[in-house]
Amino acid sequence: MDGLNRRSALRLAAFGVVAAALPASSVVKRALADDIFGGHSPLLFHSPPLQPFRDELPRLPILTGTSIELGAHSSAHSFHADLAPGPTFGYGELDYLGPTIESVQGQPWTLSYTNGTQGNPLAADIDVSLHGMTEHDREMTPTSLHMHGSITPPASDGHSEMLVRPGESLTHSFPGLNEAAGLWYHDHAMSMTRINVYAGLAGMNLVRDRFDSGDADNSLGLPSGEFELPLLLQEKIMNPDGSMSIRSTITVPQGKWEGGGTGDVGVVNGKIWPTMEVARGLYRLRIVNAGSYSVWNLFFGNRMQFWVIGNDGGLLDAPVYTDSIRLAPAERVDVLVDFGALQPGELVELRNDEPPPAQAASLGAVPMPLFCQFRVAPGRGFVGDVMTMYRGGKGQPPLLPPVPAAQVQRTVTVNQPSAGLSLAPPLMTLNNLRYADPDIEMPAQGTVEQWNIVNTTLEPHPIHLHLVHFRTLGRAPVDLPAYQRDNPRPDVGIKWAPDVERYVTGPLSPPAAWEAGAKDTVNTYPGTVTRILVRFPSAEDLGFDPDAVFSAPSGHHGGGAELQGYMWHCHMLDHEDHEMMLRYRLVR
Repeated sequence: MDGLNRRSALRLAAFGVVAAALPASSVVKRALADDIFGGHSPLLFHSPPLQPFRDELPRLPILTGTSIELGAHSSAHSFHADLAPGPTFGYGELDYLGPTIESVQGQPWTLSYTNGTQGNPLAADIDVSLHGMTEHDREMTPTSLHMHGSITPPASDGHSEMLVRPGESLTHSFPGLNEAAGLWYHDHAMSMTRINVYAGLAGMNLVRDRFDSGDADNSLGLPSGEFELPLLLQEKIMNPDGSMSIRSTITVPQGKWEGGGTGDVGVVNGKIWPTMEVARGLYRLRIVNAGSYSVWNLFFGNRMQFWVIGNDGGLLDAPVYTDSIRLAPAERVDVLVDFGALQPGELVELRNDEPPPAQAASLGAVPMPLFCQFRVAPGRGFVGDVMTMYRGGKGQPPLLPPVPAAQVQRTVTVNQPSAGLSLAPPLMTLNNLRYADPDIEMPAQGTVEQWNIVNTTLEPHPIHLHLVHFRTLGRAPVDLPAYQRDNPRPDVGIKWAPDVERYVTGPLSPPAAWEAGAKDTVNTYPGTVTRILVRFPSAEDLGFDPDAVFSAPSGHHGGGAELQGYMWHCHMLDHEDHEMMLRYRLVR
């Protein structure tokens, strides 16, 4: 424990003795950690002291067109004015993150992707014991570009086994089936997603249509141009030399999978705690939680209210007026903020107060409180009105379709089986299965299913289904001790998804109003069943066969292997990388 003084060591020892007797979820354990360590736990790594608002908030460049070329490459990036550049990955011309891609509904387009990386900035943190990994992967970084939320043929989905190695290329074909929405793209390589995304491989895709065109004269009266701002939110731990630390705790050796850790500095579009001058008017913020682990409760420091007009899959019927929003990894929100209600010279911060997940809290982690600052300038900006409806009217897309009746009920489970007395970290599974296990879900094409997602763990888990969008019906509490007592969980590798209905102990809590639209990621809470309604499209709906067999190119790792279908997984990236991801197929 380098750097621990005697007092810290004694406090750490005392905490370890007491904490060992408490469950990881214990409120007492979290309070004890905070009380002993005061938010600066010696169990955790910490960034050097950094002054907020030293850097301007970057605007990411925009790429348009129907034939886009985009490469991943090795670079160096300075996250803060007082930090030297550290090694990173970037897409396109950027040294960190990627450009915002604009596509148009109904207009097919292609993305030619090349892996031009040289080594990996986090090579020492790669755990070669994870599924499919070898020492070779430390320097020859496997990548797989996934357009998250896109309705995409399986061969272009960014399948985790469809690996692109350094010097290799792959062309993705997107049919343009999505409605106008804020999607995002990120790396999805098997057992490497957390490493590659943390290193910088993420960007946004704004889908436009004839209503939400992105032009100043769009029929929805939405801010555009300089008044529309994509924001990729992340949190990190920085080293004094300007490099990133993906490790959060000294309790896990370097090169070993950690299970997820919080950061202590907020990063927006690649800068730590940046600031931005805004005109006195309406802004459209396109926000994505591009972090690896944390759920955030976002709000403005002055508690001013704002309007949520859309989420993962596109616009809501009507705006939701609120002063905060809870955003799990991979979730997106489309927000209107009126800085015109503030006086010139006012400063307002985008903040977070969500407690860390149980595992991080038990080690002494506290909420990462801040993302960025907005400085209100004297000049007037966009002065349009917020509409009462964004669907169903003249010059608007149609209302969201009614929630259909389920034809099939399907129970699935989210699990962290204990490693017992072993010092090994808990396992991460869906349905008690590992990724390669063959007992996968196989919904019938054209069928409406209700998925009842039972979270048996102590932490939230954002669950993402590739290809489809769904509607969130709500969440209900479950008597987990009885559920697990009456249905003993078998050894990992044997499917475990018992029916949950008789163990539900309370009414279904409806989703937050802003969750009402089309979603591709849903946050499941500990000790609950989250109910979502999914229509699995048919080949006739899509214009392509979602169950088509495809092969990794012969030059790739696993080249020539036949692949089929899509994936569903937890979007806490550490969890996804260590078995909390399964395949699924849409069968005829």
